[in-house]
Amino acid sequence: MEYNFRDIERRWQKAWREGGVYAVAEKSEKPKYYVLDMFPYPSGAGLHVGHPLGYIASDIYARYKRLRGFNVLHPMGYDAYGLPAEQYAIQTGQHPAVTTEENIRRYRGQLDRMGFSFDWEREVRTCDPAYYKWTQWAFVLMFESYYCREARRARPIAELVDAFERQGTEGVNAACTEEVTFTAAEWRARTEREKEQMLMNYRIAYQADTMVNWCPALGTVLANDEVSEGLSVRGGHPVEQRRMRQWSLRVSAYAQRLLEGLETVDWTESLKETQRNWIGRSEGAEVVFRIQDSRFNDSKFKDSDGTDAGVGAERSMTVFTTRPDTIFGVTFMVLAPESELVDVVTTDGQRRAVREYLEQTKKRTERERIADRRVTGVFSGSYAVNPVSRKAIPVWISDYVLAGYGTGAIMAVPAHDSRDYAFARRFDLPVVPLIEGADVSEDSFDATEGIMTNSGFLDGLTVRDAIARAKEYIAENGLGRVKVNYRLRDAIFSRQRYWGEPFPVYYKEGMPCPVDMQYLPVELPEVDKFLPTETGEPPLGRAAAWAWDAKSGRIVETDRARSGEAFPLELCTMPGFAGSSAYYLRYEDPHNSDCLVSKENNAYWRNVDLYVGGTEHATGHLIYSRFWNKFLFDRGHAADDEPFRKLINQGMIQGRSNFVYRIKNTNTFVSLGLKDRYDVTPLHVDVNIVSGDVLDIEAFKRWNPEYRTAEFVLEDGKYVCGWAVEKMSKSMYNVVNPDDVVENFGADTLRLYEMFLGPVEQSKPWDTNGIDGVSRFLRKFWNLFFRGDAFAVSDEQPLAEELTSIHKLIRKVGQDIETFSFNTSVAAFMICANELTALKCSKRAILSDFVVVLSPFAPHIAEELWHRLGHDTTVCDASFPDFNEAYLKRDTATYAVSFNGKTRFSLELPVDMPREEVENTVLAHASSARWLDGKTPKKVIVVPGKVVSVVV
Repeated sequence: MEYNFRDIERRWQKAWREGGVYAVAEKSEKPKYYVLDMFPYPSGAGLHVGHPLGYIASDIYARYKRLRGFNVLHPMGYDAYGLPAEQYAIQTGQHPAVTTEENIRRYRGQLDRMGFSFDWEREVRTCDPAYYKWTQWAFVLMFESYYCREARRARPIAELVDAFERQGTEGVNAACTEEVTFTAAEWRARTEREKEQMLMNYRIAYQADTMVNWCPALGTVLANDEVSEGLSVRGGHPVEQRRMRQWSLRVSAYAQRLLEGLETVDWTESLKETQRNWIGRSEGAEVVFRIQDSRFNDSKFKDSDGTDAGVGAERSMTVFTTRPDTIFGVTFMVLAPESELVDVVTTDGQRRAVREYLEQTKKRTERERIADRRVTGVFSGSYAVNPVSRKAIPVWISDYVLAGYGTGAIMAVPAHDSRDYAFARRFDLPVVPLIEGADVSEDSFDATEGIMTNSGFLDGLTVRDAIARAKEYIAENGLGRVKVNYRLRDAIFSRQRYWGEPFPVYYKEGMPCPVDMQYLPVELPEVDKFLPTETGEPPLGRAAAWAWDAKSGRIVETDRARSGEAFPLELCTMPGFAGSSAYYLRYEDPHNSDCLVSKENNAYWRNVDLYVGGTEHATGHLIYSRFWNKFLFDRGHAADDEPFRKLINQGMIQGRSNFVYRIKNTNTFVSLGLKDRYDVTPLHVDVNIVSGDVLDIEAFKRWNPEYRTAEFVLEDGKYVCGWAVEKMSKSMYNVVNPDDVVENFGADTLRLYEMFLGPVEQSKPWDTNGIDGVSRFLRKFWNLFFRGDAFAVSDEQPLAEELTSIHKLIRKVGQDIETFSFNTSVAAFMICANELTALKCSKRAILSDFVVVLSPFAPHIAEELWHRLGHDTTVCDASFPDFNEAYLKRDTATYAVSFNGKTRFSLELPVDMPREEVENTVLAHASSARWLDGKTPKKVIVVPGKVVSVVV
């Protein structure tokens, strides 16, 4: 009987959907297993064949775990807010909600055709008010929380207020933007507005002035990964650094816990290291360098009694250094261009030069500044005081220093830091070596070990001892403090966009107030345009009804805020990561209108057992979601401190591009093998009109009107295209639509082929030419069950060879799935099918197990054959067979017999035959006489069960 994959796949997809086969409930005696994919942003382009790679891998694992007796949660949804839909709305006037809905409908159709076992009853969309109600709820909870360093957890802000009322800041150890001290009396003397301003210093969700990537053309702040070479990735518009009042989340408070949590999860070491580097923990000291008043010259810098002349404590620079032992080698200071101190230290004579430099640097993102090794900078005109050597050192401004790391200022030690060295050489600044024998004539010297010199009281110490002594000295003499620092910064949480979650915040006398949680969600309003207002406000400033009536708890006309009858609402929206940070919890209880997730459901499902997604989320998304989860854990709304137990990053499927070769100044195209005879221009051609690298000439002529009259120089009557492996891109015409593959070969073939391409974690090229082999395997597998058109499965007892073949497969596939080695499983399927075909096996006991083992990979054909085998329940509820070791033991072993390194024949011998007897048997064999030629062997090597090597 013909294997009609189209009918089979359509029939079973409909049956699974109507039967609710993939719906899952918490009320189960089975152990739970939670498999999650990083949910997609539904773009207008739809899916190409590279996108399903991770989904197929997770689906195989989810189906396998179900076969192993687990109650498997495998949900899917959409990360539906995003800049592309907003930009499309600006260009066309179509509401982003309409665009997003159309894109989701297309994605859903494509996903359904591939037979994924998603529980669609749990679908979430981040643009759905019923969903973002809980994003807003979490934001309000963060606004009403602070981080207690002593307890190492988030606590209600009311507890902090109570402490301030009783004792001021004494005994309070809370994460904050700026360290401040005050008494209880001073706190009580403040106005309510002043108290709110002070609490903003401690809230986990807070407002502050911060440097951002501002894109004037898009009218919004952009994340670092949305900017490249000073231009927006979307649209290529100029981006500049700007200080703006923004909402932020105090992610930095969780830095140490984010580090420690990595030791408890099953992630690859490379991914953990990426996270560690992003968090950037370093131990060192904060040192205060006071700024010299320009009214005094160097000779009067120090008074006769040793006190500083003209130096005010209020004008100081605090630097963080991991190497306080190098303080004697500091020959200049460097401020980040964004530092507030730039204006303080810039003298009148240097103000113009500084202003021009700041204009240049604000066009570059921090990421670009880190990567760029060019040396630029400008002198501020001021000097600072080295607190140890007492020397005056110049203060420079350069973009190789970042405001967000440490304090935004560094003490430059050019002798022992490569970037400081390059800067010193560029601007002719002193270089003072601190290690005996250090040669700094051509480059900086690695000062991780050696004996200190030119270092005052540190001279003669080893580097290690000098670091410890310098820390002690700084602390003892009040020059700073020993400190642990983190590169991780607080997350900027405001976007000047329309298409995003609204903030549940209104402003009373200029101070932000959260909307009472009972009135959530605050829904996104309608606007006449999706652009900033004419006065520069974000698009929500266009809304006719965007003011908050606190008495009635509802949104009212914007004019009522202008007249004082209501309060203005926040005009910014939340960033994309707001909706994706805790979505895994909502899947556990998606229809609950009373809470994000009930304690009962969360106690059952807990955290994600397997999370699958791309490496592009190795930093941002994973840091933010881990922070978000830890916060909810602290406040009693999540059962586990870490959200994702095991994480797998799938690789990228690259495109296999094809080329045609046009003879220059003609409309004639020459085939690959003949192109070297002509002066040609290679051009990308649509891979969908190429088969086996042979061009469909008529389709090519229809593809582009320019080629309608094209002529061709053929080889052997065909036009053969060139090829290359490149990123899958519409501009290279190498995008392969999975719908086309499913239509031509079937979903099961697509699933198997994507796994067969190589290890899940590795990138690999797509080549439609290779899909035929997988398609042939499925037809061969299908034919095991039929003789002609008749279903011909017998109940006869299996033969030993058949049992060996199937149990090899059971063991192999079980091991492969647990280790995500799906490509070798596909090879094992093919081997087993070949073996059973050769044995003419049609035994029910053998083929039933084969169906179940194959079902996670190719569920449609497996479901069809499972029912033809007489079952009336889905193959999804079968049990994965256990392999029997006894069937894998063989009585005989095949020895390859070689003479002088070349295999000449093979011999079947008992597996338990002693080594000496194996040797004698081989030498006595008739085939050996030819290769011995009457000579006595010099050496015979026996590898039991495998090889006999004879050296003559």
